[in-house]
Amino acid sequence: MSLREVHLIGGTRPEAVKLAPVAIAFREAGLLEPILLASGQHPTMVTQALAAFGLEPDITLTVERASGTQAELLTAMIQQLDELWSVRTPAAVIVQGDTTTSLAGALAAFWRRIPVVHLEAGLRSGDLDSPFPEEGNRRLVAQVAALHLAPTPLAAMNLLDEKIPASDVLVTGNTVVDATLSVAARRLPYENLAVADARAAATGRLVLVTAHRRESWGEPLDRILGAVKELIARYPDIDVVLPSHPNPAVRAQVDAALAGVERVTVTDPLPYPDLARLLSEAYLVLTDSGGIQEEAPSFGVPALVLRDVTERVESLHAGCAKLVGSDPDMIVTEASALLDSRIRRDAMTAGGNPYGDGRAAQRTAQATAALLGLAPAPEAMPVQQSAEIGAVA
Repeated sequence: MSLREVHLIGGTRPEAVKLAPVAIAFREAGLLEPILLASGQHPTMVTQALAAFGLEPDITLTVERASGTQAELLTAMIQQLDELWSVRTPAAVIVQGDTTTSLAGALAAFWRRIPVVHLEAGLRSGDLDSPFPEEGNRRLVAQVAALHLAPTPLAAMNLLDEKIPASDVLVTGNTVVDATLSVAARRLPYENLAVADARAAATGRLVLVTAHRRESWGEPLDRILGAVKELIARYPDIDVVLPSHPNPAVRAQVDAALAGVERVTVTDPLPYPDLARLLSEAYLVLTDSGGIQEEAPSFGVPALVLRDVTERVESLHAGCAKLVGSDPDMIVTEASALLDSRIRRDAMTAGGNPYGDGRAAQRTAQATAALLGLAPAPEAMPVQQSAEIGAVA
C-alpha cells in the first residue's frame, strides 16, 4: 500500500534549505511520502539549494509574473496550488517561515481543509513594518495552522501569548542547523571559481558580508559598503567575501562601491554548500540574513546584524549576535572590537547555538506523523541541548 503524501512547499532558497532535512527525515521514518513542491517564486534557486542535499523538486509550479507585485505572486500561487490539491490532495502541507509562498500554501491548504504544519513558527518582531511583509505573513499563517513547530522556547511563548493552544505547539529547534551542519561537514570544494581562487590565495581572517534584504537596498547599503571599505583599510589581515543580491541595480551598487578594492571578493549568489563552508571558516559575519543569524553560532562565528530590528532575539539574548543597523560608525566600531580581540570574539558564541541541536528535522517528521495519528508525539527539544551544540560542532 502506498504511503500518504505530505507536501513540503518552498519558493525561496532559505525555504528549500530548511525543508531539505525534513524531506530526508520523512523518507527515513517511512510513515509518509514527502513531496517537495517548488512554488514558482524562485524556482531556479530552489532547485539549486535542494541539489546540495541530493534532492530535487517533485513538482514545480510555473508562475507568470508581469507586475512583480506581492498580490500578483500570491494570487497565481494560490490558484495553482488549489488546482493541484483538488486532484492530488496530500494528508498535510508543510509551509516554512514567512514568505509569500508560505502564506499562499497555508491559505490554499486551509481552504481545502488540508492540515497546515508551520515550520519555524512563532517568530515575531512585534512590528508589522519590520520586516515587511514577513511579519504580517507569519502572523496570518499562524491563524490557519494546525501544528506550530517553533524553533525556540521564545518562539513557542509568542504563540502561547497569542492564544494558540499549547497542544498545537512543539519546540523542535530550527532545521537550518541540521542543514548547515550536514553540508559543511562534507567540506565540498568551492563551486564558485572566484571564491575558490580568493580562499586559496587568502592568508588572513575571513569576514563574510551579506546584505540582501529589500530594506537594506539604496542608502543603507551604501553605508554598509562604506563600513566594509573602512574595515579593509584598517585591517590588512582580513579578507572579505560578499555574495551580492541578484537584482541588477543592487549588484551595480555593490560593484560601484567595492570594485577594485583589494581583498574583497564580490560574487553572484552562492550555492548553499559554498555559503555553508564560508560560514564555517569565517572569523566574523556581517549580515541582514535571518538564516545566517541562526547558522553562525553552530560554527562559533559571531554575527553583527545589519538591521535595526530582528525577530531572532534569541541570538541577542545568547550574546552571539548584536544589532548594528546600517550605521557605518557602529558597524566599524563593533567589528573592530571583535577583530582586535579574539577573546572577545570567542566569548560571543561561548554559549553555543540557541536555535537547535541538529535533530529538528526528525522532530518535524514525527510531529507531522503524530498529527495524522501515525506516531506518538515527539519530545520537545531539550533547552540545554541548544547551549551544547556549539561545543559539539
